[in-house]
Amino acid sequence: MATIDGRPAQYGITLKQLRELMETRGREGIAKIQDYGGVQEICKKLYTSPSEGLSGSKVDIEHRRDTFGSNTIPPKPPKTFLQLVWEALQDVTLIILEIAAVISLALAFYPHDDSSEGPKIDEDEGQHGWIEGLAILISVIVVVIVTAFNDYTKERQFRGLQSRIEGEHKFSVIRAGEVKQISVGDIVVGDICQVKYGDLLPADGILIQSNDLKVDESSLTGESDHVKKGEHYDPMLLSGTHVMEGSGKMIVAAVGVNSQAGIIFTLLGAAVDEQEAEIKKRKKEAKKQRKKKSLTGEEETAPVTGNSHVSVPAPIADNTPNKHDDALENHKPAPASESHKKEKSVLQAKLTKLAIQIGYAGSMIAMLTVVILIIRFCIETYVVEQRGWMSSHASELVKYFIIGVTVLVVAVPEGLPLAVTLSLAYSVKKMMKDNNLVRHLDACETMGNATAICSDKTGTLTTNRMTVVQSYICEKLSKTIPKFSDIPSHVGNLLIQAIAVNSAYTSRVMPPDGPGELPKQVGNKTECALLGFVQALGKNYQTVRDDIPEEMFTRVYTFNSVRKSMSTVIPRQGGGYRLFSKGASEIVLKKCAFIYGRDGHLEKFTREMQDRLVRQVIEPMACDGLRTISIAYRDFVPGKAEINQVHIDSEPNWDDEEHTVNNLTCLGLVGIEDPVRPEVPEAIRKCQRAGITVRMVTGDNINTARSIATKCGILKPGDDFLILEGKEFNRRIRDSNGEVQQHLLDRVWPKLRVLARSSPTDKYTLVKGIIDSKVSENREVVAVTGDGTNDGPALKKADVGFAMGIAGTDVAKEASDIILTDDNFSSIVKAVMWGRNVYDSIAKFLQFQLTVNVVAVIVAFIGACAVRDSPLKAVQMLWVNLIMDTLASLALATELPTPDLLLRKPYGRTKPLISRTMMKNILGQAIYQLGVIFALLFVGDKMLDIPSGRGTEYGSKPSQHFTIIFNTFVMMTLFNEINARKIHGQRNVFEGIFTNPIFYSIWICTCLAQVLIIQWGRMAFSTATLSLEQWLWCLFFGIGTLLWGQLVTTVPTRKIPKILSWGRGHPEEYTEAITLGEEKFDPDSQEGKKPRAGQILWIRGLTRLQTQLRVIRAFKSTLEDLEERRSVHSLHSLHSLRSSRSHTGPRPLSDISYIDEDPVKTPSPLNDRDKTNNSSMLPKMVSPAEDPHLVPTATMGKDVTAGRGNTQNTSS
Repeated sequence: MATIDGRPAQYGITLKQLRELMETRGREGIAKIQDYGGVQEICKKLYTSPSEGLSGSKVDIEHRRDTFGSNTIPPKPPKTFLQLVWEALQDVTLIILEIAAVISLALAFYPHDDSSEGPKIDEDEGQHGWIEGLAILISVIVVVIVTAFNDYTKERQFRGLQSRIEGEHKFSVIRAGEVKQISVGDIVVGDICQVKYGDLLPADGILIQSNDLKVDESSLTGESDHVKKGEHYDPMLLSGTHVMEGSGKMIVAAVGVNSQAGIIFTLLGAAVDEQEAEIKKRKKEAKKQRKKKSLTGEEETAPVTGNSHVSVPAPIADNTPNKHDDALENHKPAPASESHKKEKSVLQAKLTKLAIQIGYAGSMIAMLTVVILIIRFCIETYVVEQRGWMSSHASELVKYFIIGVTVLVVAVPEGLPLAVTLSLAYSVKKMMKDNNLVRHLDACETMGNATAICSDKTGTLTTNRMTVVQSYICEKLSKTIPKFSDIPSHVGNLLIQAIAVNSAYTSRVMPPDGPGELPKQVGNKTECALLGFVQALGKNYQTVRDDIPEEMFTRVYTFNSVRKSMSTVIPRQGGGYRLFSKGASEIVLKKCAFIYGRDGHLEKFTREMQDRLVRQVIEPMACDGLRTISIAYRDFVPGKAEINQVHIDSEPNWDDEEHTVNNLTCLGLVGIEDPVRPEVPEAIRKCQRAGITVRMVTGDNINTARSIATKCGILKPGDDFLILEGKEFNRRIRDSNGEVQQHLLDRVWPKLRVLARSSPTDKYTLVKGIIDSKVSENREVVAVTGDGTNDGPALKKADVGFAMGIAGTDVAKEASDIILTDDNFSSIVKAVMWGRNVYDSIAKFLQFQLTVNVVAVIVAFIGACAVRDSPLKAVQMLWVNLIMDTLASLALATELPTPDLLLRKPYGRTKPLISRTMMKNILGQAIYQLGVIFALLFVGDKMLDIPSGRGTEYGSKPSQHFTIIFNTFVMMTLFNEINARKIHGQRNVFEGIFTNPIFYSIWICTCLAQVLIIQWGRMAFSTATLSLEQWLWCLFFGIGTLLWGQLVTTVPTRKIPKILSWGRGHPEEYTEAITLGEEKFDPDSQEGKKPRAGQILWIRGLTRLQTQLRVIRAFKSTLEDLEERRSVHSLHSLHSLRSSRSHTGPRPLSDISYIDEDPVKTPSPLNDRDKTNNSSMLPKMVSPAEDPHLVPTATMGKDVTAGRGNTQNTSS
């Protein structure tokens, strides 16, 4: 018989049997376990020992992995580079360009049957006609490859990040009799795992022993009530569920794809593939239907405006950096739960809106350009010169079309999403080094806007290395560790036993790694401090634990935030039971009826003694910043009971906690010190200087909290602030019915600095209250730190949740956005710095790009009107587009943060995206550049004494005149890129330019490329070679932008009207319209209800108008009703656009979220309206969910559209 590691290779139970076993629950499960002979027998069949665990030998582990599978769920294979290239090609503007270029190529090779009339095209030119078409194709290919490459590196980074996050997840298992922390992926069937409060279970298992265990199984069953688990009524623990209370030991029975969570994942994967196939099939059928309809002439009547340019704006709506891209990319219908998904980050919402608006304007101008060019050509050729149609005219028309499309390409800022993603991805990578592990990309940008931080005390502000420094035993207060001989022996022994037994056996004090270092604390730090106290008394807690193993425990009442204490019941020597209890002093002392006095005499513990003890011992300890813990016990005896014992005839009812843990005898109390981290006061000072309010929310006693808050600098002497306990806080913010009222909360939170003895609900209420509050002008953005399971709700509710990487429970990490790998508050300050830097990087890029956009579009448009030809050729525009989109976003998005970032106030939620300073720079630079270009265009030939390039016939050689215009434009753009490095009106734009190698290397490369293009680009780039003097002129105009920039800076920003800043107001006005969730694929909604992309953009324009008109018409309440209905309709149409787009549209350019989002992060943004100046006048927008009468159906949509004309008339 084959053996592995000295045991038979054949297990006594098969994979299939284990899978079936894990599918059972409750009584049925117990019966099934009994069929196999009980848990102990199953352990034997899997060759493992409940107390010793597996041997841990490599051969054994490998064999188990081969037999039962490994504890990993295989990820979806990443997209290949070619797939990404294919996706990049789906961009509508690029497709139009490709088609136009192909037509132009075809026409170039098509022999012209030119009759005698008309200009003769020289032979040479005929041969070069194909170059432009080819050049456009090549530049399209370059753009596509760059985009695909960016996506590819991004995807790789995310995979790396994902595996890093998964690698962080460790679990305690027993191997070879020792407790080890191993990575979750290394767990195998047969492992014995120690389960404790706050764990996220990594595999399915069966309980061997448990104390008071409660599990949250909502991730599997959807039931939010906690399920009680125990060996005798429900021993099945499932992977992916959270332990909310208690502790225990389990044997792993199923891992990876065989676990319950794994089975669901596999089903999901298969379901998605099936659904994709189904959707494709439906789409084909829908197309056939449509064809049939159009043949029979039943085409639906659509408003012409909407349809006339449906192809053009399509990419705009898709360029938006989009969360849940997977839902778009893989045509995955988003599951229902995702409708609550986290709303877009503030920045993304504003950028999306901006991209749509710019693209909208760009598409209008692009169409106008084409129309003007064609009309002008037709009038000149056919009316004025009265010529007939010739085949060469076709290539003229194609050329005009290409110019139009190129204007659109330059106008659509597809670099925006790229800049956001690059800047975020770059920051995330760098933040790793600063101990911030970012789980959700947009969190790092939101952090830059944070205005408030609610921090835990223990472990974040303090070192979380606890030591007992004072004790009060037998009425003796010692400021140092007492000698064991000084404590009466019976009290001393009881105390040692109470500490050793009544703490989780996973908490241990290990010998230090090297000489001179401190002992290592493993497990709960408060318990480690007590165990350290036992060692300091010269005793060994492990011998006590060996005598009383966990299996002997009768009952454990584990610590939780409600009890604030922990109790353990063990059998007593000589019959009966002994209960040990420890916990927060004021809680435990209230339950004590006796205390050991001088020399260990038992005394009655009266009320006044209790008050005296609080006054003389507990409060002074707390004021020194110590955490006070009381230790007590109680005996249940079958025989004659002494005064502090209880006589019992049968086993007490342990479920009646009130009576059991009562009338205790106090053994003593200790003061535990948790020193403030040395770097925290400085970090908090930085926060306060940066305009961020730090509040401390802790479960500790109010005096301890005050002491620590003062040491940290959260409280400054003489300030006017509030320090509240949880009870008092609730009394102040709740009305007579016990409901939390926002207006009451608004009176409390602005001054509140410390909230002590708070429950998780208090923390959540506070965070929610601050976020929802409209007291402050800019609306607060709140960050929260937490480490316990109970912090989950607050972490999820906060704009940014920080979980502790070392002390944090898995539940907290799951709920958080950023994990602090060193548990240190000063890392939060770094996160703020990076967040602000992201915001600034994007603003820099915006300032740069919008200048180029404005100039390029106006030049092309006016050129087309005035000179019948765009001064900037299609290929040249594509080159400019490449510089400004891809390369500039790389250069400007990778600036490093500087400490100056922390000297300004946070932006808050309502700050405009383009500030007045930026708008001043954009307009100022645009005026300069337009001035220079038009001067060159109309009088440049005379100035520089060169032949004019205006009015040349189609097909003539490139002129030096137009080459100079192109070159000057690029030079001005490049020097403006240096200007764009500063957005707060600083004078020195070169400051720190050499700290960013990416910036200057890209800048120099672009310059060199430009020289090559001008000198050797010839026909491909429609350039003519320039002389040195002409180059110097171009450079002169380029450097002029820097000098002009200084001039623009001198204009005081205050003088600029506020209307010029863009994107102020609460982001929810953007998010509502943009992310109403991708709906499930619904074949009915595809037809009829789906508004055309063009229509959407018109509706958007209308909604803008409506908002402005609303103020004027506020008093005409009769119209309010229509208004309300219409806003819902336009929301709905966007909604369905999104849903239709999510299955058919081209790929979105930015993949902001590969990391799974929390489906329940924030409620729909429709609930809280933004605070604009006229919130009282705005009718409330009602989501279809809130008001059943407003569910917009196709028919109702038509009514509203029909009614729109009338409302517009009345309003105007």
